Amino acid sequence: MVQADSTPSGKQDRAPWPGSHEMPRWSLGELPDAPVFQWGKLWQYLGPGLLMGGAAIGGGEWLTGPQVTAKYGGGLLWLATLSILGQILYNIEISRYTLYSGEPIFTGKFRTLPGPRFWVWVYLLLDFGTAFPYLAASAAVPVAMLMKGGVVPDPAKDAFLIKLLSLGILLLCMLPMVFGGKIYNSLKVLMTFKVVTVMGFLLFLALFFSQPQTWVEILSGFFKFGNIPTGNGNEVRNALADLLAGRSLPSFDVKMMGLLSALVAISGQGGLSNTPISNYTRDQGWGMGSHVGAIPSLVGGQNIELSHEGTVFIPNAESLPRWRAWVGHLVRDQLFVWGPACFFGLALPSMLSVQFLPRGTEIVNKWEAPVMTSSGVAEAVGASLGANIGEFFRYFTLFCGFLVLAPSMASTIDGFVRRWVDVFWTASPRLRAMDASHIGRLYFSVLGLYAVIALFMLAVIPEPGTLLKIAGFVYNFALGFSCWHVLFINTRLLPQPLRPNLFSRIALVLTGIYFWAVGLLGAYATLSELKWL
Repeated sequence: MVQADSTPSGKQDRAPWPGSHEMPRWSLGELPDAPVFQWGKLWQYLGPGLLMGGAAIGGGEWLTGPQVTAKYGGGLLWLATLSILGQILYNIEISRYTLYSGEPIFTGKFRTLPGPRFWVWVYLLLDFGTAFPYLAASAAVPVAMLMKGGVVPDPAKDAFLIKLLSLGILLLCMLPMVFGGKIYNSLKVLMTFKVVTVMGFLLFLALFFSQPQTWVEILSGFFKFGNIPTGNGNEVRNALADLLAGRSLPSFDVKMMGLLSALVAISGQGGLSNTPISNYTRDQGWGMGSHVGAIPSLVGGQNIELSHEGTVFIPNAESLPRWRAWVGHLVRDQLFVWGPACFFGLALPSMLSVQFLPRGTEIVNKWEAPVMTSSGVAEAVGASLGANIGEFFRYFTLFCGFLVLAPSMASTIDGFVRRWVDVFWTASPRLRAMDASHIGRLYFSVLGLYAVIALFMLAVIPEPGTLLKIAGFVYNFALGFSCWHVLFINTRLLPQPLRPNLFSRIALVLTGIYFWAVGLLGAYATLSELKWL
């Protein structure tokens, strides 16, 4: 699949032209040296994993995680474990392509046959879930509660207020894309503030106001593989243990799969929302991304350019050690930053529901999900430190709910827009004729189109729970398919020495199967609940 021109002596003198020739030919360049890892300078090596880790503490962690653990405790968190581990592998593999070519993975997908005209329709369908702005709708709830003096909004009386706040938050989330020079840098600052504030607050509550058994309940839940809801109240049974013991399998509450599918989909990133990590790998200048450029913001980014084609290097005795160093740098970013952020980001909000809500609590009014523990936090803190401090913690819990959801909405918007902008910038002959400094014009045109669609959807379907469940099963289908497509890309477009090993190939296949299985169950449960089946 990779084609290259060679001189009579066999030395390659032109870059390969892989897959569809509707996409531009790669350029040739030199792979730069990777940063030398030093524990004393750890902060210097934080890259895309920090930004995406901040975005990962979002819908699945703050919305679906506490809903599940309020009813079942930590018994079903193993579903999130499989999701996060699969996404770590997926993130490494999509960035592997970027380290080699300087192109984001979406551009690589469009290089595969039958070509960009086919894949644009496939991925528009798979990316449909990202157009559901459930995070903006959910972020409006704690804001409304703050405005109402701590009273939970009423779905009937406060529908217009929630809708208005949702529209305002969506527009507010677009500001980081307008200011700050390189958009990557703007979002990185935003996510750093979010991670430090939210995680610091939740860790304080976990250390000083949680019982040891709560920690055990949550942390052990990540390893209770095989637990399923039986439909008998808040009971969970381990299907694997029953199967190995020769007992009949327990009943399975399929109705819960709409919520559990959303938990799996959004624990970590979910859907095609992971793909921007390869864009950020390029924008950070990692690997061959240093030869390509980045997408500028509308204000302060006029001198930033983005090349229309990728730049690759020739694998040889000099470049392969540098390549292995870059892959190691990437793996550290995922294992030490993104992965832990996902696990802690799910564990700490879930800890609040286990600690401060009675076991078996079922959230009937989905509007209460982002704020369901604020009263319990206020009572626990107030009993120890006084009623006034307890009230402060109530409102700070609500503020953290907003801080979790709104920046994640900003990252979701940027991820959706940039993955399509990158593809159009490379795949369209008309756009390839544009000056490389004009990439910002295309970015903000697509951003405006997304804003119109998302604002319309918020106006029509403002209820966060419905948006979340629909987005959940669509995300699972998208990520599962993308796992298989990325495996094809990295075993066909990359030179042999740079391809993933056998373990990674098998794991990507199994990860795709897992997301599709959960997606099918989630789709059945959600569409049945909506009476669409």
